[in-house]
Amino acid sequence: MSSTPPPPPEAGSLFEVDPQKPGIAAATLIVFGAGDSGADPNLLFVERTAAMRFAPGAVVFPGGRVDAADVLLGRRLSPQLDADDAGARVAAIRETIEETGLAVAVASARDAVREDWREALAGGEPFASVLAREGADLDLSRLTPFARWDPRFREKRAFDTRFYVASLEGAGDMVSPDGTEAASAFWTPAATMLSAISDGRHDAIFPTLRNLERLAQYRSHEDAVADAAARAMTTITPWIERDDQGEWLCIARGQGYPVTRVALGAVRRG
Repeated sequence: MSSTPPPPPEAGSLFEVDPQKPGIAAATLIVFGAGDSGADPNLLFVERTAAMRFAPGAVVFPGGRVDAADVLLGRRLSPQLDADDAGARVAAIRETIEETGLAVAVASARDAVREDWREALAGGEPFASVLAREGADLDLSRLTPFARWDPRFREKRAFDTRFYVASLEGAGDMVSPDGTEAASAFWTPAATMLSAISDGRHDAIFPTLRNLERLAQYRSHEDAVADAAARAMTTITPWIERDDQGEWLCIARGQGYPVTRVALGAVRRG
């Protein structure tokens, strides 16, 4: 992936950009489930608990930090992949289990809710140990790179997040929140979620909103994969622009996002 350097820092804003600020490696999994006949596909969401330091109460896709153990496991499972990419795929799968109970991309097994795995992870058992005990491995090829966001706002925690898409190949109707990071876990189409955010029933941060707008264009997981494959993926780092109409938070064009500029006052501040 190539990265376009962000513009110089902008002064006097909560969204002041620091080009040198390192991002914490993170990963997010966008799971496409089945929709009603002829309808747009459902996506898996979690609503973060109010106690979370980052984006409390916001609706997001399952995900979280990439641990060193994730990178080690990724290297073993898929040595042909870039180590950071492989580790992020492992983290996306692990975090989805922890937050929703859903185990996706387990080799030679259908996707299913595994409460026993979630309990083991919550109890501190390493993911590699859980898999070994079950005689299971992960099929990291089931995850397709979709986007990479690395906002570098000086006064906020910076996460360098890789987004992946995967299609549900099993049963996901029994997902449930962990109650610690996720207050709820549920399935709904991207367009429906955008409407719920617009009328105030849910809240979302800037990267989630922009990805939802992009995802709402697709009628299937295959559409998302095809669109991602057709683009030379760059790391997206938002910046601030000022003109006679006000301040705007912007992202680069040409990455498949329908909305690339939003009034700064309308952006949730983490």
